[in-house]
Amino acid sequence: MDGRLLVVEDDPQVRAMLSRALGYEGFEVVTAATGAAAMAELRAAPPELMLLDLLLPDEDGMEICRRVRATGEHLPILMLTARDTVTDRIAGLEAGADDYLVKPFSTAELVARVRALLRRARDREPGPVRRFGDLTLDSSTHEVHRGGRLVPLTRREFDLLALFLDNPDAVMPRERLLTDAWGFASSVETNAVDVYIGYLRRKLEEAGEPRLIHTVRGVGYVLRAR
Repeated sequence: MDGRLLVVEDDPQVRAMLSRALGYEGFEVVTAATGAAAMAELRAAPPELMLLDLLLPDEDGMEICRRVRATGEHLPILMLTARDTVTDRIAGLEAGADDYLVKPFSTAELVARVRALLRRARDREPGPVRRFGDLTLDSSTHEVHRGGRLVPLTRREFDLLALFLDNPDAVMPRERLLTDAWGFASSVETNAVDVYIGYLRRKLEEAGEPRLIHTVRGVGYVLRAR
């Protein structure tokens, strides 16, 4: 088997289609029709990846995603939804999703996204502590400090900051930040990067510290001391 997947989808026909398609590709598939059933399945036997529909009869998929992330669980989550506006996609990613696939989609694209997320999760290893000035990022504890202050970051913000710390003083185009931080050829528009840079800046500068992530007009962003 290529991995154990949890499909959370209330429509029985869609749920059966996803189970057949992913099972044919060699995945072990378990299913849940409600948010409560999904949370119970996660507690009983955590999968390697969850495919999560947003519209469920008992609970919104966004809230389920937030609950999973609140536990500190790094389970890859692929959201499946008919909502296709930029605002919807950013909201899904901000809730903690790793990828966002809009219905209707092809089976080939679905499988490619699943494999990419699994590959990224399996390749992720705790790295060394990264430092830049008074900023410290520890991949093993998932903690960021600026000076003596703990900076709470979401998983997406953490991954984005790690990219900057791996490439200090290098100008990072929006397209590269999007691809590397999200881990795939994303369908999310590059302005999602601008949104997350805003989140990072507010958190990193909350105590009045000087700016570290600077805008390079027309290109992207750079981590530098001034």
